[in-house]
Amino acid sequence: MRTPATKTLVTGGVRSGKSRHAEERCAALSPVLYLTPGYPADPATDPEWAARVQAHQRRRPAAWTTVETVDLASALASADRPVLIDCLGTWLTRSIDGWDGWERPAETWRPLFDEALTALTDAWSGLEHPAVAVTNEVGWGVVPATPSGRLFADLLGTVNQAIGRLSDEVVLCVAGRTLLL
Repeated sequence: MRTPATKTLVTGGVRSGKSRHAEERCAALSPVLYLTPGYPADPATDPEWAARVQAHQRRRPAAWTTVETVDLASALASADRPVLIDCLGTWLTRSIDGWDGWERPAETWRPLFDEALTALTDAWSGLEHPAVAVTNEVGWGVVPATPSGRLFADLLGTVNQAIGRLSDEVVLCVAGRTLLL
């Protein structure tokens, strides 16, 4: 019988070292399928974001394949090698954008979130290759002042708990240091 693949969730605050740690964990697994659900970088409209994306790209080994997609569930279901997702917070943001959810009542699109999360967790559970997912830890600060901020924090907490429960390991990054939870 095949040994189950190791699945790891890496969480922490912004600029805590999450992505670098995830990349280091995957370095020995090369080639890796690098799934990024962020918007494509456009230096003309957002040079700071483009610089961040470029810095991430320069760190990746040449043998890694990058796929930019918000459909993480399908990408995971068809993965034929180890996977790194960076990051689930960006996936959630793009998903809410796609549902026009920031301005509409959550009740009108919440079934879409539930469906997308179920598809993602099913695909994560079904992976037959090692996988690392990066996410943001947003629940340690003050309660966000805006409805959209509270919504994002609540839903990302739901995503993190769901993926965390299905992972073999959860790693917390703080100030470039890691703690196995």
